Amino acid sequence: MRGPVDAINLRSVSRRHGSGDSAVTALDRVSLDFPRGTFTAVMGPSGSGKSTLLQCAAGLERPTSGSVVLGGTELTGLSETGLTRLRRERVGFVFQAFNLLPSLTAEQNVALPLRLAGRRVPRARVREVLRQVGLGDRARHRPAELSGGQQQRVALARALIMRPEVLFGDEPTGALDLRTGREVLALLRAMTDHEGRTIVMVTHDPVAAAHADRVVFLSDGRLSGELTGADADIIATHMTRPAPTPALTRTPAPKAPSC
Repeated sequence: MRGPVDAINLRSVSRRHGSGDSAVTALDRVSLDFPRGTFTAVMGPSGSGKSTLLQCAAGLERPTSGSVVLGGTELTGLSETGLTRLRRERVGFVFQAFNLLPSLTAEQNVALPLRLAGRRVPRARVREVLRQVGLGDRARHRPAELSGGQQQRVALARALIMRPEVLFGDEPTGALDLRTGREVLALLRAMTDHEGRTIVMVTHDPVAAAHADRVVFLSDGRLSGELTGADADIIATHMTRPAPTPALTRTPAPKAPSC
């Protein structure tokens, strides 16, 4: 039986923090689809709601209203236990901070999600994902013995070990230098092109976003635009444009009485 075409569907998703006059709306009735096997970048100024969008889509945060469906599963109806299981087994995360345990080797860090899930740790699978990210010869190295780019590759391998349906990245190259960041981005691009992996990445960098198939823009918690197949210059130009505002409705002045 064929699965859904989209990896994720958001329908009228809103997320508000606080209540009353002090309430802040981080997302405002956002509807968005993420097709399977595509690489999407999410951009916007600070406070636009892009990280909140990622967290709601990944089941890290519950929306105040609306619907989030991941691979046919409605997230908003799941219990906390169900959400934890979904995050552990069906999605992967890569953040700006590598979040590696310094006392563990690369292969031990990669195997950690399997251990936490109480699963057997097939060494061949661990070595396979390390080779996939170009670190087959660094399995026994600890984080302090690896460069920043290598540590992010270990974090990426750790995210892939459970064979996630969707890989989420929140500024995954933000802590890397330009060359190393581009190497990681090329690796993400290859995962979509050659493995059909679905990737959703929050970034502020037009060069990073240019690696995606599609760039979605947010402003004040709402969708403000979308580009497909754009290069970094076009993306940067789009980001400098002011967000569209609703047209003003003016009441026509009364006509002077005819003489």
